Order: sequence, then structure tokens, then C-alpha cells
Amino acid sequence: MGGDHGPHVTVPAALEFQARFADVDIVLVGLRDALEAELAARGAAPGPRLRLHDAAEVVAMDEPPAQALRTKKDSSMRVAVNLVKNGEAHACVSAGNTGALMAISRFVLKTIPGIDRPAIATVLPNMKSGYTYVLDLGANVDCTPEQLMQFGVMGAMLVAALEHKERPSVGLLNIGVEDIKGNETVKRAAELLRASGLNFYGNVEGDDIYKGTTDVVVCDGFVGNSVLKASEGVIKMLFLFIRKEFMGSPWRRLVAWLARPVFGALRARMDPGKYNGASLLGLRGIVIKSHGSADAYAFGQALGRAVDEVRNSVPQRIAAQMAHVEATVPS
Repeated sequence: MGGDHGPHVTVPAALEFQARFADVDIVLVGLRDALEAELAARGAAPGPRLRLHDAAEVVAMDEPPAQALRTKKDSSMRVAVNLVKNGEAHACVSAGNTGALMAISRFVLKTIPGIDRPAIATVLPNMKSGYTYVLDLGANVDCTPEQLMQFGVMGAMLVAALEHKERPSVGLLNIGVEDIKGNETVKRAAELLRASGLNFYGNVEGDDIYKGTTDVVVCDGFVGNSVLKASEGVIKMLFLFIRKEFMGSPWRRLVAWLARPVFGALRARMDPGKYNGASLLGLRGIVIKSHGSADAYAFGQALGRAVDEVRNSVPQRIAAQMAHVEATVPS
């Protein structure tokens, strides 16, 4: 029910996704009348593979997370996460209020042993024609060195599961690559990561995310969210500047027309919807956060990420690795 568009996007995205993946069942959780109306508008109806699960309340996009957790126990978000806890669903995907989703998921599902706090992880494109996984992207503004090390474990296990890499490389975001750079928290986190048994590359800088220097980049949520929003702003600015430059004269407009296939391919490659679906890692269940403004295509990408994490047992991998790390890293 959440996001900027609610069932107008989530319902058609679910229908399109099921048409492509015959082995996936979907439970639509929310206000029954609204969901049935969206299905009817598309000539669809509930069935064995597409069930409706009624929820009486909806968490607003601007609602304080604590309020949503305390007062809306029958919200679509809470009910969906409960389905995961009870084993009635393998994963939850929501485009709703990020803070509320994190608070509810943490309260209902709890964290994996050894994990202090869940983290938000997503992928950003890099120059190696692949992806860099970055976490945390906003769930934890202040982090301890131990929590940053835990983020490294979670990110590495996510990449190992989804990209089938045996030893993913992990970088620690810093203001320089030298060991003497950074604050005391980051310096201590680097020590813990070196002792963790992970394939720790060392410190990396912001541009290394897009160079693809490491498979995973670890940072606290304040830094990660700032990097993400700045990156989105730069992309929008570049496309605006390119458009303005090509409209400067008739000759430039002709060149722009000839270059349309190139710009189309570039836009498709940089489309944020292609990378939609952030993982709430560290929970004893799979929860995926879709961007609130996602269209049906982008929400489908988030559904796909959920299926990948289920099939590759991401929480179980994180739990196993954390048990190993706790046995080897000195406190």
C-alpha cells in the first residue's frame, strides 16, 4: 500500500512478475477493496498463486517509525512482515516508509546472532560493467567499529550469494586510502575487518565505488545516504547539462538526433529503476525496500532481488559467517 503510487504500481508489478516467473507465488497485503479494484481493472483476480491478505491499516510515508510500530499493529507493512516471521512468506517487499519498515522488521524478525543492527544495502553501477554493493545507506547514522565490521560480513555474504563469488572483496569508505586516515571509529573498524577473515581490501575513497575497486563498500548510514543522494543528483545534473548543450543550435540538435541510440542506451544503463531494491540485511528473514517513487518495472526489480535472496539463503549465509567471525576475532 505504500510508496508514492501504492497499489497502482505494486499490483501490476506483481502481475507482470508472476507472468515471467511461474514458480513464484505472491501475497498482496493491504486494504482488500483497493487491491481487488486494481486487479479487476487489469482483468485479474486472486487465485492459488496470487492471494490477498487483508490488513486494516496503512502506514503513511511521513509517519514516525515509533508511532507506526506502537499503534498500527494491523498495518499492511506489519502484517506482511509477520507473514515472513510465521513462515507463510519467504520475503517481504515494500515501497513504504523506510524508517517504519526497518523498525517493524527489526522488532518482528529480530536480528541474526552477532548482528547489533540491520543495515540497508543496495547496488550502484561501476565502470567494470558490474555492481558495487554499498552499506549502510541510512539505517544507522552512528556506528561503532564492531557494527562496521558486521556490515562488511553482511555485504560480503550478500555478494557471495547473489554474484556467486567465493571471496568478495570488501573496502572501508574513508577520506584516504592510507591507514593513518580517518577517525578513530574507522581506524578501529579497519583493524577488525583485517582480523575477520574476510577478503578485506583496505580503505577506499568515494570514487572507488564507481571504479569497482571492491565488491563491497562499507560505511555508516550518514555517509552512505549522503553518497547515494549526491550520486543521484550528479546523474540528473549531467543529463540536464547534456540536453541543454545539444539544444544550443540547429547543428547540435541534428547531432543529438543522430546520437539518440547512444543516449537511450546510456539512460537505460543509468536508470535508477534498474537497481531498485535495497536489502535490509542482518534480520532473521528477508525484507526488501523498494524506492517510494518506483514504477512497475522498478518494483519488479525489487521483487526479483527478494527471490534471489530467498533462493540463495542470504540470512543463513550471514548467520554462518558471523558465527565464524565471532569465534576468530578478538573482542
